[in-house]
Amino acid sequence: MGANFLIDGQCGGCRFHTYPYEAQIPILIDGKYETRHLTSNDDVWLVIDLLIKETEQTNTEGRSFNIAESVMAQLPFFACKNIMLDKESQQDIARFMYSKQFNISPYSGSYGEQPKKWVEKSFLLNNLIERQKAKAMKHG
Repeated sequence: MGANFLIDGQCGGCRFHTYPYEAQIPILIDGKYETRHLTSNDDVWLVIDLLIKETEQTNTEGRSFNIAESVMAQLPFFACKNIMLDKESQQDIARFMYSKQFNISPYSGSYGEQPKKWVEKSFLLNNLIERQKAKAMKHG
């Protein structure tokens, strides 16, 4: 869901929009950046998994990179951002923004009656919004 929050619109037809294609992946493997032949979303997700592992490894060395932000920052170098679009996540983001903007409950009932999964998603989305605000304030 974090990556879906960070998407700034759908792709209009980038060079990675249609398979197959070749792309240099932004991860050093044996001291070099590989060029891979990507033929499906599965191929892209394998690269994303490598990025996640790389970010987690870097974070164990004392850094504190946000995984979703790290993936989204590197995605345009090897894949179309549409691969990250998830219909359910987009609907959750829209529901969250609507309920927040109009100060209404996203589901009927009080806080204690909200679906547990929704409460977790709303905390995640609120955290993402606050991170983006802090980032914007830092960079003016």
